[in-house]
Amino acid sequence: MDIFLKNKNYRKFTIASWLSSAGNILFYLALMTYASKLKNYALALSLISIMEAVPDLLQSIGGYFADRTKNKFQVIIRLAIIRFILYMIVGALFVTNIAGWNLILLVIAINFISDVSGMYSSGLQTPLIVGLVGEKEVSVAEGFTGGVSQLISMGAQFVGSALLLFMSYSSLAIVNALTFLVAGLIYANIAKNIAKTPAKDELQTVNDQNFLATFKSSFNQAKQAHGLLTIVIVVALLNGVLSALEPLISISFAANKNMLIGTFSFTIAIFGAVVSIGTALGSAIGTKLLKDTSLFIIILLDTISGILMLGSMLMQNSIACFIFGAILGFFAGTASPKLYQWLVQSVDRKILASTMGALSTILVIAGPLTNAIFSSIAGTAGLNYALIGLIALSAITFLITLIVMFKTRNNKQAEVTAE
Repeated sequence: MDIFLKNKNYRKFTIASWLSSAGNILFYLALMTYASKLKNYALALSLISIMEAVPDLLQSIGGYFADRTKNKFQVIIRLAIIRFILYMIVGALFVTNIAGWNLILLVIAINFISDVSGMYSSGLQTPLIVGLVGEKEVSVAEGFTGGVSQLISMGAQFVGSALLLFMSYSSLAIVNALTFLVAGLIYANIAKNIAKTPAKDELQTVNDQNFLATFKSSFNQAKQAHGLLTIVIVVALLNGVLSALEPLISISFAANKNMLIGTFSFTIAIFGAVVSIGTALGSAIGTKLLKDTSLFIIILLDTISGILMLGSMLMQNSIACFIFGAILGFFAGTASPKLYQWLVQSVDRKILASTMGALSTILVIAGPLTNAIFSSIAGTAGLNYALIGLIALSAITFLITLIVMFKTRNNKQAEVTAE
């Protein structure tokens, strides 16, 4: 919070990011609502979800090109303007005679181009944010902005639902377009301010290595930070557990009526809000309260929370589910910024976006994989088998984290002794 209030350029950067994120959520909700009214709505909704996920799998490539980009601020501004134009086109398409599947395919294609542009823009922003706040304050800064982003995302969904009652799909597309235009103007203002500072060259680092050499350097630098690569795999497993929990909690509430608080939809909404608030508090407050606490300890606590929550689901205790769900979200929200800071301090700024992209791809892949596996187990063998399997995976994650933590401590102690 202090960094946000005191660092003017970082504050503007964050507000621009929040704006475009909120606009995206509003439009995504509108797009899903339109698709849900088509004849073959299941296929349309699945196609939208798949196309939304694909850019996340391309983060390593996007990060590489981001690191090679000169004049990063100028490119970020241009990308914001391009996304403004794209959604203005979408707004126009919604008022034409094109309808149904022809319209949805066109909009999905434009939305995909925008999402890829957004992924590339995020890669460009990564080293700039580190330059604006400093390596030592990255976890606190990103924790705060990530926490507020969680709350904005939650609020935008409710606002979007309300706006759809009296606003057209075209209007919401235009609102989304305008958020990118305003964000672009804010980025332009930051670039103007930065150009006047002596440290402006530090924000324009450029990677001149080829693709393979870049990732070899990324791997070698990350490997030198004892435990970093292993902890990324551990966090990927943890992300997988969290992802698999989402469908299982819905199945659990549907199968056990005694767990419901009012209706099924209300219970799901309350649970989602509780976890989101926990994650937001972890990102915004946890990173500051636990600034000196080891990332390993936080992951261990998060894993224990997950096991207790899964146990609560087995015991059909919804109140305990809510409590442990909030705690799980809190530690997950705290862990992500701390991992980000560890990475920032371990890798050369010139290849930071490439490394972030590669590691993010690992983190992203785990979610859909575990989701599919445990959802399938719940659908074929039964919910309890899926829950027990997820508890076993959580226990394995706990043990791996514990082993890596002790190995990392021993390596550091050996280095100190050698010196």
